[in-house]
Amino acid sequence: MLIERGLRVMNVDTIGKAYDIAANYLRRTGTIADTTATNDALLELIVRLFQRGETHPIRLANKAISNFETAKLAA
Repeated sequence: MLIERGLRVMNVDTIGKAYDIAANYLRRTGTIADTTATNDALLELIVRLFQRGETHPIRLANKAISNFETAKLAA
């Protein structure tokens, strides 16, 4: 499903799959809380990476995981 946002088009399916992969991994490692609530920081990171041109869900999730963990360590 494509959703138009201004001049950008986002593929909600790709972003959703990438979020599911990344969130599942981060929950299993204890990096984020094991809840059903969406982690807004992770979702925003995935959307930013998608807007920069990464459209493959697994690569998108892997980059998001790496960036998320790096940001957590820096904090």
